[in-house]
Amino acid sequence: MTVQEIMDDLKAHGSDSIKKILLKHGVKEPFFGVKIEYLKPIQKKVKMDYQLAKDLYATGNADAMYLAGLIADDAKMTKDDLQAWAKQAVSNNISEYTVPWVATGSEIGFELALEWIDSPEEYIAACGWSTLSNLVSLKPDNELDIAELKRLLARVSKTIHTSPNRVRSTMNGFLIALGTYVTALTEEVIAAAKDIGVVIVEKEGTACKVPDAIEYIMKAKNKGVLGKKKKMVKC
Repeated sequence: MTVQEIMDDLKAHGSDSIKKILLKHGVKEPFFGVKIEYLKPIQKKVKMDYQLAKDLYATGNADAMYLAGLIADDAKMTKDDLQAWAKQAVSNNISEYTVPWVATGSEIGFELALEWIDSPEEYIAACGWSTLSNLVSLKPDNELDIAELKRLLARVSKTIHTSPNRVRSTMNGFLIALGTYVTALTEEVIAAAKDIGVVIVEKEGTACKVPDAIEYIMKAKNKGVLGKKKKMVKC
């Protein structure tokens, strides 16, 4: 499929009602408001295509950018590619899902995540924390830098309440992922979450609630899936 064929397909499946919902969730214009279920047939048809993914992302259309993440050949993405994607990821769904997914599948995801979390741009810092969450949920523990993860846990404990809104949200997600998927740090995460207390995130008028880290970790423990890694992060 060509970029134009895909863009025509996306436009045909756009919905004003979906647009209104996504706008409240931090998705920025331009986009058509396409449900993910309509992206899946395109993903199935294309499978993986490095250049097509880059071309779709370059349109700046949030629907096309999300699809680009689904079909991206993560292993082929260069540092320059990922840096460019992070800089253009002004929509919450792109900065907190699409780019982190692709970065996680690259060899430099951890390196970039550590760089991104230091960014003064809220959406790029959030992208970094989301990438870290994906990495700990997917990578075997023996491929993770446990000492660095402990340092990051301490950083979250000290700075989460004074961090920008989306950074607080993604830091909270990192707590949950770290405590759920890296059992060597589960007890430390629970202790940190107790010290942190309630995390307040402005949800832009939506009914979404801020997940309680301890509650989520304990649910995983009670289900017997603590430490069970994900097979994939893209969805």
